[in-house]
Amino acid sequence: MKDDRISELPEDLLLQILSYIPTENVIATSVLSKRWRSLWKMVPNLKFDFEFDPKIESKYHQTFSDNVYRSLTLHKAHVLESLHLNIIRGTDGLNIGMWIATAFARHVRKLVLISFFDVGNERIIFPSVLFSNDTLEILKIQNYILLDLPSPVCLKSLRELRLYHVKFKDEESVSNLLGGCPCLEDLVVHRDSNVDVKTFTIAVPSLQRLTIEDSNPGRGKGGYVINAPCLKYLNIDGFDWLEFCLIENAPELVEAEIIDVIDITNENILESLTSVKRLSLDLSLLEIKFPTGKIFYQLVYLELGTYNSMWWKLLSLMLDSSPKLQILKLNNAYLCDEEKGLYGLKWNPPKCVAECLLFHLEKLLWIGYEWQQGDEKEVATYILENARCLKKATFSTKSIDPDKNEKLEKRREMLNELANVSRASNSCHLVFDSI
Repeated sequence: MKDDRISELPEDLLLQILSYIPTENVIATSVLSKRWRSLWKMVPNLKFDFEFDPKIESKYHQTFSDNVYRSLTLHKAHVLESLHLNIIRGTDGLNIGMWIATAFARHVRKLVLISFFDVGNERIIFPSVLFSNDTLEILKIQNYILLDLPSPVCLKSLRELRLYHVKFKDEESVSNLLGGCPCLEDLVVHRDSNVDVKTFTIAVPSLQRLTIEDSNPGRGKGGYVINAPCLKYLNIDGFDWLEFCLIENAPELVEAEIIDVIDITNENILESLTSVKRLSLDLSLLEIKFPTGKIFYQLVYLELGTYNSMWWKLLSLMLDSSPKLQILKLNNAYLCDEEKGLYGLKWNPPKCVAECLLFHLEKLLWIGYEWQQGDEKEVATYILENARCLKKATFSTKSIDPDKNEKLEKRREMLNELANVSRASNSCHLVFDSI
């Protein structure tokens, strides 16, 4: 029982284990034995976390800086796989530059820089001279960091870039950063203000995946321009009251998720998605333009939120415009029993049955089916009565407390009515369950 079994493990396995431990703790293992004395120098992943404490004396900043620099200098692995730095306000930009420059000299492949505890407008300026590297493949920058890039950068190997609530000095800085990443494939941008950049232009020929989350109610100020001819996946979340969102060039899109888009003065979002095979929409037709005459010829999977106003009208338009649709998922993400804001309007079944219902739709999945809502019952009945190729229809309802007998009985009656609907498909298997 007293044997040191861990030290007997192969070195590669020990290094892998140490990679999951904060670097300061990894260094402490050097006192265990001769076997461990220099082992920490070969760990491929380094992580330094400066935990904020107002009581910490200023000299601790220097101690932290010395530890990071010493660890990077003594590092002996052939390749530094990753460097993760959690820093706080007041950290000297010169120190950050020294750390990152040393990591670049160690051929770092992944760099994560996270800053915490902003006060006022105080932000850490990322040294622009460091945006030149041949080995960096993944870069993540988060919180209270300012990117001032007056000249084009050169990140030849960068494939993945994640920007969470960082600020740019101007539109030129955005252009210089994205224009200097010729191999960029995955871009994530989270913003909470458009004060820094009014027109956020994403023009990246190599880009394949793009996620934009904008939590700022822009109130008609600024917006986005997207030009990405190789883009395969697009996720837009939280575009409120922007002046514009223009997707100028994205002919290769395969999958898209569009959530919470509200009152954009000038946009062509749905019009640019006609090539997609998988599409998820959680928005109101009252807030976004539907492309007149456009057909989603390639669409085989559609997920649609049922909480928004007139969701059923958007569903009718999508069914009519998606002749090859095979899977339909309806989702009430909020599982709410309240009325969904129909404004006195009533769903009217289309005069002509959509082509996808007649020839292609095989699976219906309805999450959060509100059986007491008349509009949902009518839509469900319509689909069951007209989907000739439907193989399985699953309706998941919100859980009801066992002691609420009256409500349980009401739900049972309503679901029985749905089960007795005359189905166009003789092979359709009907499933009811609870969430």
